[in-house]
Amino acid sequence: MIPTFTNCALATAAAMVFLMCGLLEVSQAGVVGDFNHAERCKDSLFMGTPPRGYLSNSFKKICQRYEDKPRYVTLYDSHKHVPIYSAYTFKKSDGEKKVDFPWMFEPQLASEKSSSNMEPFPQSANMHMNFEDSQAVLEDYADVVQYERGQLNPDEHQADPLDKASTYTLTNVVPQIREFNMGPWAEHRDIVRKRLNNYCRGKAFVITGVTTSGHTIRRNNQDRVAVPEYMWSAYCCTEFDQNAPYFVRYKFPVFGAYGLNDRVNNQMVEVPLKNLEKFLKGRMDVDKNFQIFYKDCVSDK
Repeated sequence: MIPTFTNCALATAAAMVFLMCGLLEVSQAGVVGDFNHAERCKDSLFMGTPPRGYLSNSFKKICQRYEDKPRYVTLYDSHKHVPIYSAYTFKKSDGEKKVDFPWMFEPQLASEKSSSNMEPFPQSANMHMNFEDSQAVLEDYADVVQYERGQLNPDEHQADPLDKASTYTLTNVVPQIREFNMGPWAEHRDIVRKRLNNYCRGKAFVITGVTTSGHTIRRNNQDRVAVPEYMWSAYCCTEFDQNAPYFVRYKFPVFGAYGLNDRVNNQMVEVPLKNLEKFLKGRMDVDKNFQIFYKDCVSDK
């Protein structure tokens, strides 16, 4: 019979192995089963809760990690090669856009054994074939002059250089018609930036997403990247300036907007959250309980 102290030692060793495995699982993010831990980007979501009501089980949950730190959340359609939404915390910024960051991809969409950090695209285009089945690659946007790469979590809504850099992954990008991207979409992005800069006193959570019933970018006679029909966005800030003028105050703590991703009739329409959800229910594969923010952005405090 094995002595008792040996049993204890074996049990302790087994417990340590179990604990280490658990810690390893938590610390490694990238493509995740849920967002229920800080290391899986939970802090990017209001009350740690993602939008609910999406009916598809094939979407991939990405905790967008850059330089070993969780940055924001993306729900990704690896068949249509576009993000369904990105959720992030807004940082007060001057709106300056950095353009010297390399475009990146998500290694774990291609292989679970790959790095949990986003990585720059390899210099050799031949290498892109290794992961183009699971996500968009640079070649998909190379010869489509009518489209711009529209970031769901925009560079301009971040302040830290590393947070800004992390927005330059194609898993955070959808094809936007150039006139829409440079006109109404850019204007709305800046309106929200200034509004949250000036009147949000606490943490602001933003979720920006798409409906994907539009066209498709094709390459080599294959459907490659879905072009959204509509873009939408909503913010949640429960601590705001109560003395703000009424025309601003009624758009807190939560408000939304949507716009047609097209050359014409493409103005962004600002609406209350419930109106936005109602609009989207008719254009997305979601159930009747579709909800963008937990408890519609009502704080439990």
